[in-house]
Amino acid sequence: MTEAPGATGARLRLARQARGFSQQQLAGMADVSRQAVSAVESGHSDPSLRVALALAQALGMTVEELFGPGDPARPVPAVPVAPLAGGQERVVLAPVGDQFVALPLRRDTAAGMGFIPAGGQAVQSGIAGAGAEVVAVRPIGPPRPTLVVAGCDPALPLLGTPLSLLDPPVAFAWWPCGSEEALRLAAAGLVHAAGVHLRDGRGGYNTAAARRLPGGAEVVGFTAWREGLVIRPELAGAVTGLDAIASRKLRLVNREPGAEARRVLDRERTRLRLDPAELPGYDTRAAGHLQVASAVTAGLADAGVASEPAARAYGLGFVPLAAERFDLVLPGKHLGSREVLGLLRVLTSPWLLAQLASLPGYDPAGCGDPVG
Repeated sequence: MTEAPGATGARLRLARQARGFSQQQLAGMADVSRQAVSAVESGHSDPSLRVALALAQALGMTVEELFGPGDPARPVPAVPVAPLAGGQERVVLAPVGDQFVALPLRRDTAAGMGFIPAGGQAVQSGIAGAGAEVVAVRPIGPPRPTLVVAGCDPALPLLGTPLSLLDPPVAFAWWPCGSEEALRLAAAGLVHAAGVHLRDGRGGYNTAAARRLPGGAEVVGFTAWREGLVIRPELAGAVTGLDAIASRKLRLVNREPGAEARRVLDRERTRLRLDPAELPGYDTRAAGHLQVASAVTAGLADAGVASEPAARAYGLGFVPLAAERFDLVLPGKHLGSREVLGLLRVLTSPWLLAQLASLPGYDPAGCGDPVG
């Protein structure tokens, strides 16, 4: 079968990016011009035998692997961050430490305004692993250095743009989940960073949670916001607290156990001496701040607990209950990795700080600052 035009160039580009090289760096290692690398990658020219040999050697591949007929990539073992739904499920495939992890692309993780590119497809599950489920994933192109972050802040995907502009670039993958689940994934070695906002017994944030990780961790700031009740706009004047929601029998949308938003709700419920049975919808579970706001906007609930930025993004009323600080917990074993070093570089980039400041309700003053 004849390969499509540009396929060999695309394979060269993916192989280069998977190894973290810029075009200039690869050209220097292969002793060819950067223009030659660019021309091959763009499909504007085929490489000469000398250039093909030099590029393949620099990338640690054979000429056949790099420029020969494109056979489907062999599956690689990967640990999923959540159970897979079935065969051929699309995933983000990313190296984390000395293993691959697979992030299922489903529901909110599969689409923004359109489908998100997959890094591979799961083709087999139940492979023997060292205490963890392992699946076989057939890559769609070579895996590239990818910063994997778990956490609930919908501003985290903003990291993708400055990371892509690094030389060499780093890709970005976000697994949205509550703070406790993010810490669990970090402890299991499945993410480079866990985004958390967890209050300890003394009123501090996140450092006590970070000490629970094996091998230690560092904490850096990301954003701060207020957490509270998001309510339908027409109720904004009448509902001033959780007690009004209970007395009016308004329907709540709650977050999953382990989410700090659920803890905020429970602290307020305990303060007001409200039983869960007095709050219709208490047992519901939404996956994140924007999902809570979306459910209220859609009329599936009258109120829920989420961040102020989520409420303002959806034009909802907001009743503050707590001031929150969202930090990034970086496991010690990943601190020297290219992905985490790239993260630390971009956290203080003017572009990222301006983007965070432009979002109503966010305070990025501590972004990139060590916490401890």
